[in-house]
Amino acid sequence: MALFGNAHSINPAQAQQDYARLLGHGEQIHAAYLLIRDTILLTDRRLILVDKQGITGKKTEYHSIPYRSITHFSVETAGHFDLDAELKIWLSSSQTPIQKTFTKGVDIYEVQAILTQFVAR
Repeated sequence: MALFGNAHSINPAQAQQDYARLLGHGEQIHAAYLLIRDTILLTDRRLILVDKQGITGKKTEYHSIPYRSITHFSVETAGHFDLDAELKIWLSSSQTPIQKTFTKGVDIYEVQAILTQFVAR
């Protein structure tokens, strides 16, 4: 499904190993999603956006968003004709939300629940 440009779930345990160098001491990945070459990680401390750049994807930007910086977020569930779900996240420093699209196979309610758990702290 990544070929269609929409995020799909990846194993959090595998992501924990793959991105161990990015994580703080004791930080745990609760969910991970792959979008072609980019990755979205939801940890117990922050949201991490992994942006592979360039043709080869060797250059990578790691965008770390502490949950306390998220002012609000919205989810739009998939429908009958629109098979994708959307997540929009607003940060205190920006008027424009970060938008991510998920395939129908991703439980957008799970994504919302994880964000709610950590943003509401």
